[in-house]
Amino acid sequence: MTSMRLRSIALHFIFAATLSAATFSALAADQALLDILLGNGVITQAQYVELMKKPQLTSQDFGLPATDLAVAPTQAESIVDEKIEKALDEKFAARDKVIDDDLDNTIQDKIAAKIENEFPVKASYSKKGFRLETRDGNWQTNLQWRAQMRYTNPTSGDPRQIDDFVADDQSTFENRRLRMKIGGFGYRPWLGYQFEVDLQPSRDPDSSSTSASARVIDWRITASKWDWANLRVGQWKINYNRERVDSSGRQQFVERSIVNRIFTVDRQVGVQLSGHLFKDSMADMRYYGGVFTGNGRGVRNTDDNMMYMGRLQWNFLGRDLKWRQTDVEYHDKPTGSLAFAYATKEGRCTRWSSSGCGNLDGFTSPARAADGQFEVDQMMQEFAFKYRGWSVQQEFHWKTVEDDLMGTKNDFTGAYAQTGYFFHNLFPTVPKQLELAFRYGFVKEPNELDRALDNVRQEFTLGANWFVSGHSNKFTADYSYLTLEDEFFNRDVNENRARVQWDISF
Repeated sequence: MTSMRLRSIALHFIFAATLSAATFSALAADQALLDILLGNGVITQAQYVELMKKPQLTSQDFGLPATDLAVAPTQAESIVDEKIEKALDEKFAARDKVIDDDLDNTIQDKIAAKIENEFPVKASYSKKGFRLETRDGNWQTNLQWRAQMRYTNPTSGDPRQIDDFVADDQSTFENRRLRMKIGGFGYRPWLGYQFEVDLQPSRDPDSSSTSASARVIDWRITASKWDWANLRVGQWKINYNRERVDSSGRQQFVERSIVNRIFTVDRQVGVQLSGHLFKDSMADMRYYGGVFTGNGRGVRNTDDNMMYMGRLQWNFLGRDLKWRQTDVEYHDKPTGSLAFAYATKEGRCTRWSSSGCGNLDGFTSPARAADGQFEVDQMMQEFAFKYRGWSVQQEFHWKTVEDDLMGTKNDFTGAYAQTGYFFHNLFPTVPKQLELAFRYGFVKEPNELDRALDNVRQEFTLGANWFVSGHSNKFTADYSYLTLEDEFFNRDVNENRARVQWDISF
């Protein structure tokens, strides 16, 4: 009965389709086929009578081969049965495929969920790079690569002497910094670590290839279980002044000011205690105090003289300000800090840099100096402020270098102030990625030929930043007007400098 009903339905659909799309021929009607259709209830008696008047039905009108309608009624039913079975097979095959696909997707989703929920290590990406971390929250490692590609003309550095200002022009591309950072925490979230490798420092044509070899510039371990007391050991840019501690990838201009070379304390090896006190109040402050070898990056001490450093920072609006320049983060509330710092060291160095211990112009090099020959004392005042796309940063430095061997004492002073603003906040037609900035800086230092006289250098710099993805991917261009007043030669010289840079982190 069911088979007959299925055949009836199938024949009904075949015949209905035929009536809507085909015509009959003018030959004799096939009474046997019409009898079958009438007997199965596919057509009515009125339709049967009407069709009997037609000469002959074409086989194509029923979707059958050319000879199918000419066969006996039993054979016609067999052909129809085959077509019904074929249609059902195709329908069930399509259904089975949908079921199989749904089952496969369900299984895959369950496997993925199982891995996601139970695999002990998770992988992700954050602003610190590619991240691996355990589900118990006690271990984490971040890996990040950074490239800083720069073009400069006509000089790649800050000219300091008359010879530098009148030297031949240089037009150069350089990979200023190629860095790899590895950091995170272990055992507990408050026990952090950080390594930074400088992969290919640039060098001059007459410099040894070792000057461009890879080097570990930062390595440190920090225990920060309590806000009020953090302990750090290792090698890093110690927390003396903001401009130097701000990463080279978080600067407002292509490079730091002319003040940096003279007054930075830079990277040192040692131990430091720091803390955050009276948080979220008008007395909010941070303190830093440390003892270091004082010979710069990767250099052991040759005597028992150590470097001592202290910094006190007041967050006068009750909100902490991170160590980075510009207000690309957009501080909705005004946030600022006022800081003072002091550092002292007896040794062979009169200046420091990422290359380690060095000497200021006119002073004996560390390789030729005696242990404890120079006593360096320096102090610093700093101000920083950010609010709704506007940023201000300023530092004033004092430095004294006593040469115990020569019996001389020389003083250095210097300062810079810089500001930047995203003018999109005032004029919506200005692209929101664009920041414009200005910096002024000066340095007053003893003349290298006669230290009873002074040289005064100044910097006037205009800058523009295009932030593709914050500090992690940005383009920077700046133009500087640099001047020198040389008292020994009673001569004033100047230089114009243009720089363009792409800084990107992965």
